[in-house]
Amino acid sequence: MSKSHATDAKTNEYLERYMEGVEHRNPGEPEFQQAVFEVAASIFPYIADKPKYHENQILERMAEPERVMYFRVPWTDDEGNVRTNRGFRVQFNSAIGPYKGGLRFHPSVNLSILKFLGYEQTFKNSLTGLPMGGGKGGANFNPKGKSDNEVMRFCQSFMTELYRHIGEDTDVPAGDIGVGGREIGYMFGQYKRITNRFVGVLTGKGLEFGGSKMRTEATGYGAMFFLRNMLEHAGDSLEGKRVSISGSGNVATHAAEKTLQLGGKPLTLSDSGGFVHCADGFTQEQIDWVKELKNVRRGRISEAAAEFNNIEFHEGKRPWGVEVDCALPSATQNEVNSDDAATLIKNGVKAVAEAANMPCEQAAVDAFTEANVMFGPAKAVNAGGVGVSGLEMSQNSARIAWDEDHLRSLLEGMMKDIHDSCVEYGTQESGPVNYLAGANIAGFVKVADAMLSYGHV
Repeated sequence: MSKSHATDAKTNEYLERYMEGVEHRNPGEPEFQQAVFEVAASIFPYIADKPKYHENQILERMAEPERVMYFRVPWTDDEGNVRTNRGFRVQFNSAIGPYKGGLRFHPSVNLSILKFLGYEQTFKNSLTGLPMGGGKGGANFNPKGKSDNEVMRFCQSFMTELYRHIGEDTDVPAGDIGVGGREIGYMFGQYKRITNRFVGVLTGKGLEFGGSKMRTEATGYGAMFFLRNMLEHAGDSLEGKRVSISGSGNVATHAAEKTLQLGGKPLTLSDSGGFVHCADGFTQEQIDWVKELKNVRRGRISEAAAEFNNIEFHEGKRPWGVEVDCALPSATQNEVNSDDAATLIKNGVKAVAEAANMPCEQAAVDAFTEANVMFGPAKAVNAGGVGVSGLEMSQNSARIAWDEDHLRSLLEGMMKDIHDSCVEYGTQESGPVNYLAGANIAGFVKVADAMLSYGHV
């Protein structure tokens, strides 16, 4: 056996033992186990000849959240019935700054999903270059179908417990699935009421009370900046590229908007009922109509096909069978499986960029890598959202508000820096840049070295 093969075998043995420990300590948490494996598989070869990380059990410590809060959230519906949901906050890692990460209100929320999101957030926040640790939280509450008053009462009850665990220098939550400007406003109002303090303890706030311009657009715009950087690094461009996008919320619609602005053609959007396909590419008018449909009327994406003659609706299906040059999964975790990946590869996809959190199953990621398809992982691609959240924190601390042009420039520069860090750590001797390894290693190094500085805490 050659030396390199012997090293690979030893690394794989360490990885297997490590994952056995992770699975033993976190039974019944498949999403969290998947996220840890994805990172560890990239990190172990990098740290194989760096004993300081092994001796100090850095990866083992990184896979344990510093703190987990789990609490009940009682509230009263419009009929006077008392309802109870589960609330969570996972404070994962504060080595480089206060915990930072969204709150998700969705029936699927459980500890495994929030631990996976908090773990990923740690590396994502590290990549932005801003002093932010990783955290995540939420509740198994579904805002869909609830009145504004019901959502308000739930948010107030949720914050009545959460407020004691957060603070502008401790933990600064943001929005996520099911938590938009309405929910952030209700929670911030309750925090201010309880504490009698007006501080930047939440991001994603309204512009009237400390929010930042560009925050709504940041994740979708940033994802397209990253995709453009990937293509340009490979000697290509986004001009004329057909792009398939899933989802129809803020991330998806703003990604579609930025695709248009950068010369591409957004062909699809979706929700849980199916996807819509516009063979000519959505116009700005159509994208604006979908924004209004989802943000104001809270309707279904199928309505777009009834409104526009050149849009088709495909019920119960995902958009990955449409022939495109680039794919941008922007809806939720594990929405792209191995069959979807095979279809995209067969149809000649050149690049896949994860705008949602871990939307590709591991088998799909492996398929893209083996087929030499450029693959941008979520922690790099969608970091623009938390990046601008961090800039909102800075503005709140300084009691200032930057203009949109300045923030757009900062976002574009941040995504370029993240891309370049991925290239630095992910460049291979042959084949395309391994952006997955590059993002994981670049995010790891900063957090790990900070942890080493603190000793065994």
